[in-house]
Amino acid sequence: MAEASNGREAVEQAKRLKPDVAVLDIGMPSLNGLEAARQMLKNDPHIKIVILTMHDSDNLIREVLKVGARGYVSKTDAIRDLVTAINAVQSGVTFFTAKVAEAVLDGYLDKSGATDIRLTPRQREIIQLLAEGRSNKEIAVTLGLSIKTAETHRANIMKRLDCHSVSEIVRYAVRNNIIEA
Repeated sequence: MAEASNGREAVEQAKRLKPDVAVLDIGMPSLNGLEAARQMLKNDPHIKIVILTMHDSDNLIREVLKVGARGYVSKTDAIRDLVTAINAVQSGVTFFTAKVAEAVLDGYLDKSGATDIRLTPRQREIIQLLAEGRSNKEIAVTLGLSIKTAETHRANIMKRLDCHSVSEIVRYAVRNNIIEA
């Protein structure tokens, strides 16, 4: 068992400790829970992920499912459901709170409404760091990139999202649950 103060630390802990189940908060700093889950599953496809969040937006539910998490627990339901969710995903059963299960059963994953912008995991990482107020230099150091590469990523993100300022990127990050407001 381990605890991490941010998403990057959680990924490193998972590499080192190889847990059966990881419980990740969506709103972790440095690397949010979804991105941490993506990286953990890339490193070890057998790890089971439970996402803990106070949000229940349709976009977030879709992202949680796409990333491969097998559990989704609202923070308001955590006292009642978290242990059950951990036990369920550890035994190979998917666990979602009632609201999420209802959305899935109602055809939530119907692709007819999909108009979301596709971003790479690296672009989502950079959006999160920009939204957290990090400079290009700080992003470069955090991700092990050159400053020029970080600047290029930022320019490409702004173009793809049709954003003309960092504040617009922050707004995008909040609306799409990359960071918490």
